Amino acid sequence: MLIEDLSIIIVTFNEENNIRECVESGLRITKKIFVVDSFSTDKTIEILDSMGIAHTSHPYITYAKKRNWAQENNPYQTEWVLHIDADERINDDMYNWFQTSFFKLKDEYDGFLFSRKPIFMGKFLKHGGVYPTYTPRLFKTQKGHCEDKAYDQHFVVEGKVATIKKVEILNDVTPSINKFIDTHNFFSNYEAREIYSGGAQGEVKPKLLGNPLERRRWLKRNIFERAPLFSRAFLYFFYRYFIRLGFLDGKEGFIFHVLQGFWFRFLIDAKVYELKKQQQKLS
Repeated sequence: MLIEDLSIIIVTFNEENNIRECVESGLRITKKIFVVDSFSTDKTIEILDSMGIAHTSHPYITYAKKRNWAQENNPYQTEWVLHIDADERINDDMYNWFQTSFFKLKDEYDGFLFSRKPIFMGKFLKHGGVYPTYTPRLFKTQKGHCEDKAYDQHFVVEGKVATIKKVEILNDVTPSINKFIDTHNFFSNYEAREIYSGGAQGEVKPKLLGNPLERRRWLKRNIFERAPLFSRAFLYFFYRYFIRLGFLDGKEGFIFHVLQGFWFRFLIDAKVYELKKQQQKLS
């Protein structure tokens, strides 16, 4: 059964390897799919045209601004909106949830938190604190938006929100190590500049006893960001790989946690340090 009052929003840039499978998974629950692209140079648009999917182009400023622009300019303007990325899929469990539970709960709640099921190099990463991680993805259009942060941004929902467990969005983290490194190097620039400038703190309230998203924001704000520059990358990796049992995910888990839990955070700190050095030369 297709859901008439739901649309799916996807943002893209050079996603020819992902977009067809992503869209096909969404078409199982609604025909109202809207893609906002940032002038891809590959076959992303060609694939969307061949599938008859509504799309437009918009410059990339930040992920949050692109997401919010897409929602504001969604031609379908349905009551409900589901935000997914091109490397994500609506799996059978989520499809079944939409066919059953959504209709029972949609009048009671304004939004729903789902976890992603991360797949890295073909392996489900179950440990290391990366699963489950719940974020709002499905909400009433007039009740939600993406907080205005340059990086580590989340959707914010005004109203009553439910956390849906054991129903996940499948996330194929990266098609290759090169792509993984390029993407994280790109986003490290945004995170470093935001940390250096003491930029936007975001709208998600840090609460140790709040919902899963609020707890993560509290831990990052009050523990990780207060740790000394550089040392926190080592501490974060140790926490994820040993305390949160990331080593149980084998070689794939080791590669992922070294790159995402250590290298990425160290790279951000190195860029923060570089910005401080540049400022010292100017002063």
